Amino acid sequence: MDFLPVFLQIRDRPCLVVGGGAVAARKVDLLLQAGGRVTVTAPRLGETLQALHQAGRIGHRRAAFSPADLDGCLLAIAATDDQVVNRQVSELCQARAIPVNVVDRPELCSFIMPAIIDREPVLIAVSTGGSSPVLARLLRGRLESLIPAAYGRLAALVAGFREQVKQRIPAPQRRAFWEQVLQGPIAELVLSGREGAARAALADALERGMEPPPMGEVYLVGAGPGDPDLLTFRALRLMQQADVVLYDRLINPAILELTRRDAERIYVGKARNQHTLPQEETNALLARLAKQGKRVLRLKGGDPFIFGRGGEEIQTLAGEGIPFQVVPGITAASGCAAYAGIPLTHRDYAQSCLFVTGNLKDGSVDLNWESLVQPHQTVVFYMGLHGIEIICAGLIAHGLPSDFPAALIEQGTTPRQRVHVATLATLPERVRAAEARAPTLIIVGEVVKLHQDLAWQGNRAI
Repeated sequence: MDFLPVFLQIRDRPCLVVGGGAVAARKVDLLLQAGGRVTVTAPRLGETLQALHQAGRIGHRRAAFSPADLDGCLLAIAATDDQVVNRQVSELCQARAIPVNVVDRPELCSFIMPAIIDREPVLIAVSTGGSSPVLARLLRGRLESLIPAAYGRLAALVAGFREQVKQRIPAPQRRAFWEQVLQGPIAELVLSGREGAARAALADALERGMEPPPMGEVYLVGAGPGDPDLLTFRALRLMQQADVVLYDRLINPAILELTRRDAERIYVGKARNQHTLPQEETNALLARLAKQGKRVLRLKGGDPFIFGRGGEEIQTLAGEGIPFQVVPGITAASGCAAYAGIPLTHRDYAQSCLFVTGNLKDGSVDLNWESLVQPHQTVVFYMGLHGIEIICAGLIAHGLPSDFPAALIEQGTTPRQRVHVATLATLPERVRAAEARAPTLIIVGEVVKLHQDLAWQGNRAI
């Protein structure tokens, strides 16, 4: 280990930055965030540092670096474009045992500036020892996606109870108590924005000791249209902590693989005219598993509240007093249209967008046709593959021209995506000839004309 990782307390302590440019400004910003009293030595200040000086947030000595600038300093940073000056700052600081950092010169540093994930009061520093700052930033970006911003609030909550826990919980049991708090429902309350409830639950847990929680929780998570990269941070976090996963046929196997390896997986998929588990039984199963104290993930394609029957599921949970969270997902209309290069609205073509379910019941479609044939509008049909002939014929019969643009997106946002572009008159035959397979999405509107110009390179169009 070339460097000892430490965190310095610099609040209200004098810090020196030598240099007045953009690089120096970035270092000054970090020092100010940590509460340091910053003085900049430089003949001239760049725009950013000049604004900080005028606002009274930093001191400025308008001159070249002098050894006297180091008097009383807790630490120093050299950030000039003059390597002779940078080396002089380094040598003088090390002779005085003042911690020094020289930007992009690790061999001249006695400390280095890591990439930082700030979840105050939680701080995570990532360093490559100065060998590759870009790699450190990339690692920071990866960690940022895994550590919710609310972890700082969780740490603050824990800090507020530390003394009470010390007084009430014997030392041998204290670690287990905190692990239960930080990995269980109390932490989840904080992470989902319910800090008041979390505080009450932690006080209650302190009273009853280490008893297991009486009930689990259900996570109703939108998995998006198929591409795992479209998952939200919260969705991924809940997926990786659930004990049981209920999923359906719309879930991309690559997304399912992101759930916990040891989680129980239950398929509750529904296909046309074939329900593996009726909706009412799915609702009851969610409630039953939660009552067993389990964390239950209901993974749904797209968004749970857009033709996903999520409302029915949480009605059951709410009626039985079972805690739940709903995590929105990117709905198929938004995701598939974006990947196909078809904007749902466009000032030249469409000022409104309508989402409609095209799912057939008893061989018929019960739609408000008049609302679907309005000018300057995009209409998106979910689950319309098997009713495509009726949908296209109905739109023509109620006023849209037979050559009106229409498209069907197959397996949207996945590597198997195909975009079938045609007209209302020709789309059904084109889709049949291509043997399109669900899941699919139908887009009807002038915006379909933009597909050829805006589609991502590599997306297949027929």
